[in-house]
Amino acid sequence: MSDIYESAANSLGLFNSPCLTKVELRVACKGISDRDALSKPDPCVVIKMQSHGQWLEVDRTEVIRSCLNPTFSKVFTLDFYFEEVQRLRYELYDISSSHNGMREVDCLGAMECTLGQIISQRKFTKALLKQGNTITAEELTGNNDYVELSFSARKLDDKDFFSKSDPFLEIYRVNDDNTQQLVHRTETVMNNLNPVWKTFKTSLNSLCSGDHERILKCTVWDWDSNGKHDFIGEFQATFKEMRSAMDGRQVQWECINPKYKVKKKNYKNSGIVILNQCKHYFDCCLPFQVAIDFTASNGDPRNSCSLHYIHPYQPNEYLKALVAVGEICQDYDSDKMFPAFGFGARIPPDFKSIPSNSSRSTFLNFAGIQGVVEAYQNCLPKIQLYGPTNIAPIIQKVANFASEEMHTKEAMQYFILLILTDGVITDMADTREAIVHASHLPMSVIIVGVGSADFTDMEMLDGDDGILRSPKGEPVLRDIVQFVPFRNFKHASPAALAKSVLAEVPNQVVDYYNSKGIKPKCPSEYESSRTFGH
Repeated sequence: MSDIYESAANSLGLFNSPCLTKVELRVACKGISDRDALSKPDPCVVIKMQSHGQWLEVDRTEVIRSCLNPTFSKVFTLDFYFEEVQRLRYELYDISSSHNGMREVDCLGAMECTLGQIISQRKFTKALLKQGNTITAEELTGNNDYVELSFSARKLDDKDFFSKSDPFLEIYRVNDDNTQQLVHRTETVMNNLNPVWKTFKTSLNSLCSGDHERILKCTVWDWDSNGKHDFIGEFQATFKEMRSAMDGRQVQWECINPKYKVKKKNYKNSGIVILNQCKHYFDCCLPFQVAIDFTASNGDPRNSCSLHYIHPYQPNEYLKALVAVGEICQDYDSDKMFPAFGFGARIPPDFKSIPSNSSRSTFLNFAGIQGVVEAYQNCLPKIQLYGPTNIAPIIQKVANFASEEMHTKEAMQYFILLILTDGVITDMADTREAIVHASHLPMSVIIVGVGSADFTDMEMLDGDDGILRSPKGEPVLRDIVQFVPFRNFKHASPAALAKSVLAEVPNQVVDYYNSKGIKPKCPSEYESSRTFGH
């Protein structure tokens, strides 16, 4: 790691946020002691995470009535930080039907482990007092797509003598080793042979491990208060079949009881299960590109008064802004390769670090924000800061990328351009024209003003005080520019700068795809679920 990147990251406190991966945790218990002679326990598991020596609740499972060996359908999604010890505590409670709170006397026991232990073993088992408590963790690999499903049924078999069945539906994923993993359990619809279950969401990895043709075993039960639910029937499906419902068509399966099929001569089915709706929400990657101002107004980099001065221990404002914003944006960039461009400088013809020429808009890719920082550090001694401050060619270059994406008609990539500059731009007319054109494309422009110059024109580009128009009078289709002067955040936390800079991006992404009739997964939903200090 370069010294300059390390000093910038240390200055911003970013080493407290190591690389993470998302994991899904599922919980099952076996052999819970039946302490009540008249009824079985109604178990619920609470998961907690240790923060500053205290246990803070993350989430809890649903309550399963009258069950000694519950498999919970609730899925916990956590961020796993490789470089940190994340201590977890699982507390098992018996929740009586007359009391939904959690009293000390209701606690049947607890067990502690680290998230790293679960990840390393995939399936982690540890004694919970006299019970067995099994926690299964799956790393979310591939994309983070999720689906929204809505099921109903009609003419289900009646399993009750004095009333109608109380049906619920369970969906299991059949794994490669032929084991079954519970994906979702619906609520119970009481006294109804034609139930309509609530719409639910699940990740595509959880549903089918990303394999659209993986077998899903679906079972319909008649709920009984004693926990001995009556089997109504079952069927097999695949997500490939379910996708047909995305076109507005219903997809249905016969619910079959194998015993009835063998014993009853005229048996047809035990009802019909219908998928009324299937919505597929897919990832929208946010490719991040950065442009840095190398005009002479920044001052000679060898002079300590220069905005580009490289101090061995104190990062300059360009570096602070780059690292603070880049560290946030890189989480949403799938390949972590960042195109970078420098504008306004004279460079030797054989120099190939951050390219820079006022009449040329050529990007080079660098691995991560650290790669951009190292290229920035390496190029400063070899270039001559010059001018002018033209940013229209940069916006046009990214607009070319975004224009290609627009024709895919899918929410695959939305481009973020970060421009770091110290002063008034010299091609304002062309820049306004470029922004108006870009407002029709899947892209946003973030401008961070470095130094103490007059940024009035930049604030006009932001459009917060009025609609930006091209020199010909054409208005922007939507607001895509966010301008922030760095001096307002000199003594604030990097989180405050990042929040201000990125505040409008989620709505800009959603507004674009809504206008195209495409539903992306909103970037705001990607925000880390990590809420505990360490």
